[in-house]
This record gives sequence, C-alpha cells and structure tokens, in this order.
Amino acid sequence: MTDTIEGFDPYMTAILANRVDGIIREMTNTLLRAARSGVINSARDFSCSICTGDNQLLASAEGLPIHIFGSHMQARTMTENAGATLREGDCYLHNDPYSGNSHAGDHAFLVPVFVDGEHMFTTVAKAHQADIGNSLPTTYMAGARDQYEEGALIFPAVKIQSNYEMVDDVVRMCRSRIRVPDQWYGDFLAGIGSARIGERRLKELCDKYGKATIKAFIQHWMTYAEQRMVAAIKTLPAVTLHNSGNHDPFGTLLPDGIPLQVSLTIDPDTGYIDVDLRDNGDTVACGFNQSEACAGASVMAGIFNSIDADVPRNSGSFSRIRLHIRKGSVCGGAVFPSSCSLATTNVSDRMVNIVQAAFAQIGDGWGLAEGGVGMGAGCAVVSGRDPRLGDSPFVNQLFLTNSGGPASAMADGWVTYGLPVAAGLMYRDSVEIDELKHPMDVQYVRLIPGTGGAGRFRGAPSMETGYISRCARMEAIWPCDGTHFPAKGARGGLPGASAEHRLVRLDGTIEPLPNIVVLTLKEGEMVEGRHAAGGGYGHPHERDPRRVLHDVLEGWETLERAGSIYGVSLTGRIDDDSLALDLAGTAERRGRTAA
Repeated sequence: MTDTIEGFDPYMTAILANRVDGIIREMTNTLLRAARSGVINSARDFSCSICTGDNQLLASAEGLPIHIFGSHMQARTMTENAGATLREGDCYLHNDPYSGNSHAGDHAFLVPVFVDGEHMFTTVAKAHQADIGNSLPTTYMAGARDQYEEGALIFPAVKIQSNYEMVDDVVRMCRSRIRVPDQWYGDFLAGIGSARIGERRLKELCDKYGKATIKAFIQHWMTYAEQRMVAAIKTLPAVTLHNSGNHDPFGTLLPDGIPLQVSLTIDPDTGYIDVDLRDNGDTVACGFNQSEACAGASVMAGIFNSIDADVPRNSGSFSRIRLHIRKGSVCGGAVFPSSCSLATTNVSDRMVNIVQAAFAQIGDGWGLAEGGVGMGAGCAVVSGRDPRLGDSPFVNQLFLTNSGGPASAMADGWVTYGLPVAAGLMYRDSVEIDELKHPMDVQYVRLIPGTGGAGRFRGAPSMETGYISRCARMEAIWPCDGTHFPAKGARGGLPGASAEHRLVRLDGTIEPLPNIVVLTLKEGEMVEGRHAAGGGYGHPHERDPRRVLHDVLEGWETLERAGSIYGVSLTGRIDDDSLALDLAGTAERRGRTAA
C-alpha cells in the first residue's frame, strides 16, 4: 500500500504521528486539570485536536467523535473570516453551529500556529460549557423554537486574544451574561491554555525535526490514512444499505417524534461510501436540529465503528466518505435561526445507531446493534442557590449515569458507554464530588439486571440514579430520548430497556415524568431516573451457555428471566455460595456439552 506514496518513510511517519497524538494528550490533560466546572474537569465533556494550516483535520487522539470530526470546519471559518489579518499570538472563540461548530454549548478555542511566518497548524480545544447565557439554565434548550429563544451568546470565530493579549471586551460580554461568571472564566482560561500548550509543542516539534520533514509527514499521513480507508472499503461488498430509526415524541411539538433514515452506497471498486441524508424531514421548531458538523460527525462515527479500528481518523480517511445533505433538513441542513441546541446528542445519537446497525445488514459479523440513547436525570443540568455558600449561584451538568452500549458481533455491550456520540470517552461523575459542589444528596447509582437487550452477545444494562435536593429550589433540566423508542437489536438481537423517570414528592407520592423535563425541586424532593440499555446482537438462543451461566452468576439476569429469554432449562440448587444449573436445553440445541 505505502509503496505508492512517494518518499514515504514508515518509521518517521509512525514516530511523528505518535508525537502529534502525544501533544493532543498534553492539551487534554491541561484542560482536564485546569478547568473549573464539573462538566469539564469531572465528566471530561471536551475534546482537543490539531488541524493543518490548510484546514484539514490532522489528528484527534482520544477526542469525542461528535466534537472533533468537524473541527477542521471551524478552522476553515477562522481562516476565512480573518483572511490576511491572521497573526501569531491570535486566539479565536467559536461556538456558531451555522459555520462549522457542533452546537452553541461547545466553546471552541482556536490558535493558529505559525512556523517561520507560515500558518502551519491550528490547535483546537473544544469544551462543553456549564452555562452559556441561555434563557434557561441549561445548554440544551429542547423547547426553543429558534436561536433567539435559546438566548446564548454566539461567537462565529471571534478574536479573543491578539499578540497573546486578551481582548477584554469579549470577556466582559460573557461575564455580564453567564450565570456563573467566575466558573466560566476559569474554563475560558483553561481552554486557551490548552490550545496554547499545543502551539508551544508543535513549534518545538518543527524545531527538532525541521519544517520540511513535518510538511512531508503531514502529506504522507493524510495519504496513508486515505489508502487505509480505501483498503477497508474494498473489504465490503458493493451494496446500498437503507436503515431507519425514530426520535421520541416531544409533547405537542413533535407528537410522532422525528422519523430518521439513511442510505449508504458502498462502492469497493472506487473506494467510496456515499451517505444520503436528503430524505429526512424539514427542520423542526425546537432544539433537535442537527448542525452540519454534527451530521457529518455522527455518520463518520457510525462508519468508523463498523470498519477496521486501525484506520486513522483524519481528513485523509474522511475524503472517502461523501455526505449528501439537504438544506433545510433536520439532519444536518439547519440554517439560521433554526435551533441546533441539542445537535450533539439526540438526533446525532440516533444517527450513529442507524448507520452502524445498517452495516449489520451486510451479514453476520458486520456492524453493531444500537446503543442506549438519551440524557436523562443522571445527566441533568442542575442549578439554583447553594445555602452552604451564602446562597451563591451554581450551574452544572451532571454525568452520574450512562446509557448501555450496543452489542457487537464479537462482544457484549460496554457498561460505561455513555452515549453513541461519546463512544465511552467521557468520565462518570464522582458522587462525592457532585455532593460537595452542589446542594444535593445522591441516594444511589446502580446497574439494573436484565435490562440489556438479549442476544448471542448482550447489550449493556441500564444504569439508574436517585438524588435529593438540599436547597429551597433546585432546577433540573434534561432532554431525554429513548423513553418511547428503545435501542434496537441487530441480526435477531432484542432491544434494550427504555429510559424512565419519576419525581418523589415530600409526602412520598410518586409522579411519572415525561422524557423532556424542566423541573423545580423543593428541598427534600427526589428525582429518580433510569437510562436506556443497549441492544443485543444475534439471536439469544445462539448465546454460549457459559456466557448464560456467567450472566446469572454476575446478576445480569434472574433465573426466571434468563430461562425465558434464552430458552434454557434452568433448574438446580443453591448451596451456600455455589449455584448448580442444568443447561442441557441450550447444549442440545448447539450440539455441545455445557460446562
């Protein structure tokens, strides 16, 4: 493969690719350790990447797919807006979903990196904010009819530093609008610091190896990634795949939810995959519209989940995926002022799922089931005034619980998956730290046995939590999907359990809650929420008897449920800590002896 790349040095390419990834990891560690809000320094809801001076994504290391797969679009907006005025020492703030960003809640800090007067790179540090000045204390405005109703400050690649000096006007604007200005300013400085660390290390890299060597590496790395992608596509059959899904209903705004569909045409002869989203409906009058960046990122994530895991994720490999979007569509065609407030999650999660599940149509061993979707009570944005700190305001997004991961053709679902758009790369909050930072008591965080979709390989189970307000008024806002339409299984696998939420009043009465919630908790009231589980892959009767036994012993299934799902005669005895089971039913069907 690489013999067609003129002057290709595999050893130097490998060394420099790892050095660049190392720089991104240092940027990541800087932002994680320096940020002030829990959504960044505890949940790790941020990503770092490096783009080239001509606005191609070079590397992303371990960034969230929904963040970094479109960061080159933001770099392009910066260079186009700045033009010839772009200078060393500049830094730009970008959160505009109509010019390359994911959604307004993600503040991206872009630093152009100059080497010998030439713009060689752009470092990007993108972080989900605790508050952006919306009309409600959340970055997810599900009910917002348009961007005006969201209320966020929008920065379409606005200069915030010139010659390494802060543009104080922008800082004053944000401080006057955001509910927790000191917390935001700490995150703001951490984002700039992360991008500046990348700038410093890239300059050192060029000094060590020489500008010409680094330029050759960029060209070779992009070409190598493209060739690897072509090779991966050539292993696929020539086929057009169609798949569909549905976002949950949302009151009277979306009584039927949002029907979604995708067509993928795989052409192994030319080495291209065409993805068509044009048959999806028009933009909706609420916050679920995808930005173009999120549509591309979600499709890319679903494809990369389904091919050789070693294919580099950069503009070289991206060039073999052609995305077709209709302007004015809910899937990536949103134009101002249509709200894209939830562009990074709800519809994007569904799109990751239906793309990767479409690959399962090729045959056994391909693709994945659907992963659990929805940010429910465990991922609520909580806000109010903390009586322990003189009634000072607090705002933060929780990440106490995860949705269950999808089963694949080779493994059970990943318990700490999170969401399809995050792919297990975020962290789950520490209960103790959340209780220290916010006036709340977390009663439990636990897995729910038997909720993962059954199959030859099983989806990961649901996770649930319950927490009590310890202030007079605590607002909890979440935009959950997956309460009506759970994650589907693939190739005979069963769906995972759906999400569910309830409010426990002071008198003990329990009130079921809808999927999209804006709630004010009185002191002592409790929210309980279950997130969605992942779908299974393959028929449950094909599951290895040893895995069935392991599931029972680990508590994934009760004996009765395991027997009914897997068609196994589960009889036996429990003596102290030992469990004897008769698995003859499955063993006979599979022609093997059970352990």
